[in-house]
Amino acid sequence: MTLKIQQRLVLLTLMQGFITIAFCQDINNLKLKDFHPVSIYKIPETKVEKAKYPVVDFHSHDYPKTDAAVDEWVNTMNETGVAKTIILSYSTGSKFDSVVAKYARYKDRFEVWCGFDYTGHDQPGWQKHAVAELERCYKMGAKGVGELGDKGLGEFYSGPTPGYGLHIDNPQMKPLLQKCAELHMPVSIHVAEDAWMYENADSTNDGLMNAGTWKVDLTKPGILNHDQLVTTLENAVKENPNTTFIACHLANCCSNLNMLAKLFDTYPNLYADIAARYGEIAPIPRFVHAFMEKYASRLVYGTDMGTAKDMYHITFRILETADEHFYKQDIFDYHWPLYGLALTDATLKKIYSSNAQKILMH
Repeated sequence: MTLKIQQRLVLLTLMQGFITIAFCQDINNLKLKDFHPVSIYKIPETKVEKAKYPVVDFHSHDYPKTDAAVDEWVNTMNETGVAKTIILSYSTGSKFDSVVAKYARYKDRFEVWCGFDYTGHDQPGWQKHAVAELERCYKMGAKGVGELGDKGLGEFYSGPTPGYGLHIDNPQMKPLLQKCAELHMPVSIHVAEDAWMYENADSTNDGLMNAGTWKVDLTKPGILNHDQLVTTLENAVKENPNTTFIACHLANCCSNLNMLAKLFDTYPNLYADIAARYGEIAPIPRFVHAFMEKYASRLVYGTDMGTAKDMYHITFRILETADEHFYKQDIFDYHWPLYGLALTDATLKKIYSSNAQKILMH
């Protein structure tokens, strides 16, 4: 059989009614990015089509482009058990207003959070208009702020103007964070990326499937590294004890959850969402199970991965079941096998909704 034919072979494996498609490639010409293993183990597989308890998705974005797409999303939420979704819009001004209008038909199913307006942040007194815009967004329905984002060069997620050069612990941010406390607006913030994004993209990098194409360039002038960015978060949480913070993606501490545990132990105003980090935590199920059981009151469910039913299904499977050694590379771009965390009912209830309700009612 020729190599070209081998590369075009399609392996169809029928498993409990599902067809798994794996494109075969000759080993002598195989590239790591094309490595898509299929589990050889004949072990139980659980399809969780609906969450065990009602869910609040604390980390999503404005994905739909039309009203019909919003309707379709609501239908998906109904089928999967998602009671409410937080839309982290990053936005202020007219952009924020347009996002609010898009979801106005479903006020009980969506909350739209705003960003910060950093316009003129290189000029003295810019915080005055930024606070005024924050208050305006609050009156428009924003019950929180986010997603703020700092991958080393400053707060760049918010629109219309990014806040490059401003880290969350910069004294210039104090008036905005104090106003958030006054208005009881939680702050959702993304700091750093996971550890393998800072390592060399070579044969020793455990996250090479992602890090080969998606990594942090530490050669940029003034850029902060992973630990420095986590420190900016800690400083802000410490200096603003009346402001509630939600660290996105487990504060990007998936490879060392002890860093996040230390923050949880020290600061009661800090929470974390688990959005878009299922592929990173599922390979170490026993350690993550113990972590989530211990800090169940500080974690909230999130997705940050679109609106497809299959996306919700795999998050529920990872959280709820004890399934072993399965792959989901169409959603998580790693070579690692995944394992269910088998969280207890009490912990699932907290992560799925009760912690979110506590934050939103604070």
